[in-house]
Amino acid sequence: MKYDFDVLTDRTCSNSLKWDVGDKELPMWVADMDFKTAPVIIESLLKRVLHGIFGYTVVPKAWYDAYIGWWKNRHGLLFSRENIMFCTGVVPAISSMVRKLSTPAEKVLIQTPVYNIFFNSVINNGRQVIESPLRYENGVYFIDWTDLESKLSDPQTSLMILCNPHNPIGKIWDKDTLIKIGQLCKKYHVTVISDEIHCDITEPDKNYIPFASVNDVCKEISVTCVSPTKAFNIAGIQTAAVIAYDPVLYHKVWRALNTDEIAEPNVFAIEAAVAAFTEGGDWLDEMRRYISKNKSFATDFLKKELPMIHVVPSDSTYLMWMDCGKITKNANVLAENIRKKTGLYLSSGEQYGNAGRAFLRLNIACPLIRLKDGLSRLSNGIKDFCNQIGYNNGTICVDNFNNIHNDQRL
Repeated sequence: MKYDFDVLTDRTCSNSLKWDVGDKELPMWVADMDFKTAPVIIESLLKRVLHGIFGYTVVPKAWYDAYIGWWKNRHGLLFSRENIMFCTGVVPAISSMVRKLSTPAEKVLIQTPVYNIFFNSVINNGRQVIESPLRYENGVYFIDWTDLESKLSDPQTSLMILCNPHNPIGKIWDKDTLIKIGQLCKKYHVTVISDEIHCDITEPDKNYIPFASVNDVCKEISVTCVSPTKAFNIAGIQTAAVIAYDPVLYHKVWRALNTDEIAEPNVFAIEAAVAAFTEGGDWLDEMRRYISKNKSFATDFLKKELPMIHVVPSDSTYLMWMDCGKITKNANVLAENIRKKTGLYLSSGEQYGNAGRAFLRLNIACPLIRLKDGLSRLSNGIKDFCNQIGYNNGTICVDNFNNIHNDQRL
């Protein structure tokens, strides 16, 4: 490999949100990689630093060309300069659009379990969250079409936030599914905000399908949020974009982003994005292969060491969604026990909606040696938990569980 993803980098003294943990704790929670970003991005930022003047920054032609070229060549999505606008981040953009594209107390539909900040973007802006839980059968997720249509048909539902690919389950929605979502949203006059920030982190032989690419209906009723920040591990630089084809929808979003003052780049946002999308392809492809190997290693480990835990199959993201329902219906308790016992810090599934209550989310975007450490801690923590509750060959001693955890499994 041209790039070395086995290098361990100490992030404890870098004001990292992820690594703001106690001594000897290992954070594998937030969606933030432990790999240094692509060398071409570092070189571009160093060049900009050496210039020495950090004044107000405009969005140049090179930025538009970088996005247009990447999505055309990588994902088959065609758009022009008139369809795309800069923003400081996907989350700020979603919050801004929730305010602009809906009115107070209206409902915004999300498909749970889903990225927890969607709840914040809706509730904090005076709107109502309406959940359409995904159907979970035999360890795999599907859309509950009856439930989805029922909730889209509610006259108070004005927006749907689509997660594509879906975080935390790692599912890439296929073309027929996206078409059907578009048809239902068109039928009930619901605008779609498609969060596609994880789109470039797929299995090496897989590619995602942009919502706006499947047909004219999906293109006209939606806005798409994209960014290099997840794929290239540059979230702290705050650089993203929103794509909209319908001119009225574009104008509303443009007004929203500018009203909220999130449409102007910081001095490094342009260089980082341009470098990523014009010269970072080789690095990204190697990183995807490394993540894929990590995922296979972790899946095999869990099948052997923790057969009571089911890893939901995924084709995207570097996040493993683990079903712990055989040992607990409240993964908050499990996560707390694991952290207390081993120092391993995971995301508890309940924050992604009630449908995630029995799940844990594990971030595997790290050097293999760190992943092995995390899996070892996970094994020790879960086995200790199972001993506490008297789990044995698929059964649980309820009396022991009640005594220790106050019946939090129920």
